[in-house]
Amino acid sequence: MQERFEAFTVLINRISRNIRKIKNQEIAAFNLKASHISCLYYLYKTNGLTATELCERCEEDKAAISRSLDYLEKNGYLICDSQHEKRYKSPFFLTDKGRNVGKEIINKINKILDEVGTGITKEDRTVFYRSLSTISDSLDTIANNLNN
Repeated sequence: MQERFEAFTVLINRISRNIRKIKNQEIAAFNLKASHISCLYYLYKTNGLTATELCERCEEDKAAISRSLDYLEKNGYLICDSQHEKRYKSPFFLTDKGRNVGKEIINKINKILDEVGTGITKEDRTVFYRSLSTISDSLDTIANNLNN
């Protein structure tokens, strides 16, 4: 049982550390942070999202998303369609600059995913993601029950 715990935690930490390292190295040329990349990614994949929707998709807190959106807006990557009184209810859209960078980011992500997936069958990948999702959901339940 202890070996399972050690393997799981070490592998998850190593994967997380490597993802952060890759994100930081790959985005250095854009003068962006990892949190900016998530916002650009989801905005590129959709046709506008609110700050609340980005919080949910990026699994980030409101303050972090707000800082990212402010930076991206000030630097010309996106615009806010503020028809609502509250900015967090207003959708954000990519500018041409944001779409160009978003496309480059998607291309880099796809290249890395192709490289990571070498030697893994589609069936293995499906089982892996289903198992990872089950583990994540179980950990969420345990973590949420700790507060009760």
